Amino acid sequence: MTATSTPRYPLICAEVQDPRTPPLPAKSDPPSTNGDLNNTASMRVVLKPERRADFAYRSLAIPASVDDPSIRSRYRPFLLPEDIQQQDWVSRLELATATELAYNDLRLTGERIKVLVLYGSLRQRSYSKLLAFEVSRILWRLGCDVRIYNPQGLPVKDDEQHNHPKVQELRELSRWSDGHFWVSPEQHGNLTAVFKNQIDWIPLSTGSVRPTQGRTLGLAMVSGGSQSFNTVNSLRVLGRWMRMFTIPNQSSVPQAYTLFTDKDADEGGSRLMPGGNRDRLVDCAEEFVKYTVIMRPHFALFSDRFSEREPLVRN
Repeated sequence: MTATSTPRYPLICAEVQDPRTPPLPAKSDPPSTNGDLNNTASMRVVLKPERRADFAYRSLAIPASVDDPSIRSRYRPFLLPEDIQQQDWVSRLELATATELAYNDLRLTGERIKVLVLYGSLRQRSYSKLLAFEVSRILWRLGCDVRIYNPQGLPVKDDEQHNHPKVQELRELSRWSDGHFWVSPEQHGNLTAVFKNQIDWIPLSTGSVRPTQGRTLGLAMVSGGSQSFNTVNSLRVLGRWMRMFTIPNQSSVPQAYTLFTDKDADEGGSRLMPGGNRDRLVDCAEEFVKYTVIMRPHFALFSDRFSEREPLVRN
């Protein structure tokens, strides 16, 4: 490729070498006293995305004027009044890299990332639901078409009620989605029955359609006690079984009842308080968008299996 030629594939975002990255040690350098504990001798040059200020605080959210009113009222309970939404903590996040990536993908494909969010509690003040709302607000700002499924009324899994409206609704949402974000409470050291029941109703295949095959998956959990990773680890196993690509990062929020504001507090109430747990949730949402943008164009490729396809006839 010449210096003036057009790249075959459009760049999603520019990358530059981080000037703070220390140079690799020369082979002639003498070994340090303690040895190369971090194996920096084998480290490759680190490239970091170039961040543009005009994307740092931009919102790619679907405007209310073009959003489907029925979808908005049914599947977007996380949305806040416009005056709060424009000034809350999510609007103040610096998300230049992920925003530019999502913007370029939307401009290139004309399609928003479609995300199904599931939570695992039926309590009136459900902390897994509140955390699901918060991650949905971040994904919404990053331009995703976010829909939250309400598990209220979903029957316990059996072999008789496949045509139940709540079962059909869940399966249709899964087929519609490009990725899922799962948020479950931890009870008795693991995920709840409410959450597992939703996954049990999503089949691995329906005819020739695989409702979760190749989709990306983000994970988060809440617990009432000290920090645990049992539930997110179990969710990760579930995601692999459902043939999904789970992002490396995950969020675990301990003592969740102490980390959300009162329902009548500022910014709409019941908001996740500042701190490391909130920062990690932002990391997960941002990473989820990045992985989905990269992998979504290849869903068909991920479904192409040697064991399931007819072999080509030799000429």
